[in-house]
Amino acid sequence: MENEEILDDIGALVEEERALRQRTGGLLPEERARLSELEVRLDQCWDLLRQRRAKAEFGEDPDTATLRPATEVESYRS
Repeated sequence: MENEEILDDIGALVEEERALRQRTGGLLPEERARLSELEVRLDQCWDLLRQRRAKAEFGEDPDTATLRPATEVESYRS
């Protein structure tokens, strides 16, 4: 997956997340679950993009970057 594809995915996920967050009257349980899924997927995409950029910066092949599991990405500290 190329950086532009990842950024396109991020854009689509952000749009869906924004639409859910802007809903008035609260979210249904399945919408809350979807919002949680979107948050995790966004974290994974941003992590993958950061990996690719770092590898490219240090002369490594960015295509060797891998999508890390949600459990790993969600345990990072800010």
